Amino acid sequence: MDQLTAEDPPRIGPYRLIARLGAGGMGLVYLGRSEAGRTVAVKVVQAEYAGNAEFRRRFAREVAAARRVGSSWTADVLDADPEAAVPWVATQYIPGPDLHTVVAEDFGPLPEHSVRALANRLALALQTVHAAGIIHRDLKPSNVLVTVDGPRVIDFGIARAMDSLTGDSLHTHTGMLIGSPGFMSPEQVRGLELTPASDVFCLGAVLVYAATGRMLFGATDTGLNAHLFRVAEEEADLTGVPDPLVGLVRACLEKDPTRRPTPREIAEAAVPDDTREWLPGSVLAQLGRRAAQLLDFAPPLRDAPPAVPAQVDPRVALARQQGQPVPPPPAYAPTAPAAGGAGEGFGPPLGQGAAAGDVWSGDTTPAHLVPDPTANPRRWWGLGVAVLVQLLVVMQGSVLGQVVPVVQADLALDMDTVNWMFRSYAVSLGALALFGGHLSDLVGRRKVLVIGLSGITVACLLAGTAPSSALLVVAWLLQGVCAALLTPAALSLVAAGFTDAKERRTAFGVFTGAVGGGAALGMLAGGTMTELLSWRVAFYGAIPFAVVALIGTLTLVSEPAAPAGARFDPAGVVLGTLGLGALCYGLGGVGQYGWAEPATLVPLAAGLVLGAAFLGSQGGSAARLLPAHALKDPRRAGSLGVLVLMGIGTFALYGAVSFRLHYVLGQTFVTAGLGVLPLVVAALLAATLIAARATSPTAPRILVVTGTVLTGAGLAVLAVAPISGAYLPVVLPALLLVGVGTGLALPPLYDLATGAPAGPAPAGTGGSAGAVAAVGQLGAAVGVAVFGTALMSDGDSVSGRLVDAYATSLWWGAGALLLAALVGGLAVTAPRVRPGAGSRVG
Repeated sequence: MDQLTAEDPPRIGPYRLIARLGAGGMGLVYLGRSEAGRTVAVKVVQAEYAGNAEFRRRFAREVAAARRVGSSWTADVLDADPEAAVPWVATQYIPGPDLHTVVAEDFGPLPEHSVRALANRLALALQTVHAAGIIHRDLKPSNVLVTVDGPRVIDFGIARAMDSLTGDSLHTHTGMLIGSPGFMSPEQVRGLELTPASDVFCLGAVLVYAATGRMLFGATDTGLNAHLFRVAEEEADLTGVPDPLVGLVRACLEKDPTRRPTPREIAEAAVPDDTREWLPGSVLAQLGRRAAQLLDFAPPLRDAPPAVPAQVDPRVALARQQGQPVPPPPAYAPTAPAAGGAGEGFGPPLGQGAAAGDVWSGDTTPAHLVPDPTANPRRWWGLGVAVLVQLLVVMQGSVLGQVVPVVQADLALDMDTVNWMFRSYAVSLGALALFGGHLSDLVGRRKVLVIGLSGITVACLLAGTAPSSALLVVAWLLQGVCAALLTPAALSLVAAGFTDAKERRTAFGVFTGAVGGGAALGMLAGGTMTELLSWRVAFYGAIPFAVVALIGTLTLVSEPAAPAGARFDPAGVVLGTLGLGALCYGLGGVGQYGWAEPATLVPLAAGLVLGAAFLGSQGGSAARLLPAHALKDPRRAGSLGVLVLMGIGTFALYGAVSFRLHYVLGQTFVTAGLGVLPLVVAALLAATLIAARATSPTAPRILVVTGTVLTGAGLAVLAVAPISGAYLPVVLPALLLVGVGTGLALPPLYDLATGAPAGPAPAGTGGSAGAVAAVGQLGAAVGVAVFGTALMSDGDSVSGRLVDAYATSLWWGAGALLLAALVGGLAVTAPRVRPGAGSRVG
């Protein structure tokens, strides 16, 4: 500590200053005491930052989030005044040196049992910090204070406020790093959007320093640029780390943030030996002596200028410069005490008030940093809205297929018009799915859901009242556009709302049950209303679902209009939309034109070129539609590939089952729809009772491989059985196989594809969800092309060609599912966590 100088204020807020504790990138740190005698650390923001309105806004938000943190292993935020002329924050004073001082000056590298205890306590601290909606961003030895009973983490989250100075997560306008060389994650070095996994990497670097006394990647041995390159590209040297901890530390230092363990897993893997002191006896004795000295420290003022210029109120500096009287300090307005804070904290207790722990509000809690599930009861309401929206979209897609024959006969439509009706829906949904996800990142999921639900209501009204085919094409086109908005928005609502591993598995189990069952329910609802009433009523029947979902969105889902960090990706939107649209258009025309005609070849070739350009555009730009690692991570890319292949089989299944039950076996639409319900039940049970409860690191691969094999087997049963085979011995077993298979495979696939297990970033959750929707529709388009090719083959009658076409589609679908099992087995691997590092599901 240093003595105060004449430039230092005597008081800040209600705290009397008695010494300087140090200086950092944000400003000065003072030792202060309250009127009640409590010792605190008061951090004062540099005057140059105080004039930045964006910094002030972020500073206030981060302090508000930080004071919700309450942990035995952190320094509590007690008080603050973000509106002061020079903003400040007061935290609990920890009477102990930082970890850097202990290792570099006092003792040297710590023994294995001390490093293990350090890992456990810091992981518990990070778990609490992350649950409050904060990423530390600057975890390093100097931000870890060492006390007799354990370490304490300080300065969590404050570094985020400094990003506003340039909008860059790496540098400020002075060129200063946000983060410390030697203790920065690869994504921090690259300037990417950060997740809690970034703090886990920094924790690994801190453990290496504590165990070896050296900086990770030789931060003090070479220039900054060379060091940052090694952080981003090279493997860490763990020489000197105790063998029992090497696996844990290596897992923390994975380059891919999705492969790092969570703080909870680290804490469980590094349980300390509570029968012995966590530090060597000599260190504990020195800590005791130092704590007593620090608490009694109260030096007189000195006139010598400080080594670091004092940061005082700019009004005081200007008055002194002009020789005018110094104005009095700004009035202090005390804030409400926090729960149990004895008047020294403020803000409502966690769990009280509109914003406390409310992930759907997203104001002080980013969507990708979900608080402790016990503090966020609305996450389940959000899941309910997402499931209802997904059911609506999938059911409407199925209704379109059910009513086409009746609409064609009622309006005397030719096949070209019917084809255009189908293609208007399929192409708009496939082309705009990526954009729909990106829009969720840009303006918020809530707003996109409101737009999409309002639009689909209008589309159903248009379709139900359409007097001609032209208006029907417009209505179906609008339904496709709205589906492209709703599908990724609903999926990203689930992906961002659940980051706890167990709850995330359950949520995706329920959600994917809606995906698998929506088509079957659409067959039942659409066919029933068409048969008993009219095809127009079948469209009107979706309006109540849309209205209920809209009410749920407006009342249960709330978030800011523009999630932090999202930037528009014009190249990605244009290339992705045109590329997917061209592919879906070309594949949809195969049954009409064949493969060799320019009407098919030209859009397919254009789609492939544009698709390749889109993927290339996602590599370098900071503003990208897809989040970082969405395609570089083999597990995510493999999951998307499996979903494409499953889309092929899904189209074959529902078309073949509907044709078999209604047109071959002569069942009514009602009984045919009821006949598909066992698939819905089997899928939901498998997803929630089996997939959601699988917790081993290898569970995703086992579930995907088993699920795709079972689904392919179900398609093969339908393909090999006679078309006139009865329901019970043929159709029902196939439906049960497909239901169980999809229920097992879809939850881990959706989980991985949307960013598990690290928790998706707020600027990329929608993009990931859009990719899931897009590849699913692309797979269905391939299924349409396969069916169309088979339908164009020679045959004695239309019904004969239909039988052959559906059989061919089923065989292709079964083959696609077997290929999906192979891809899943190779790509959906377990996280690379070494022994001792804990496990991570997903």
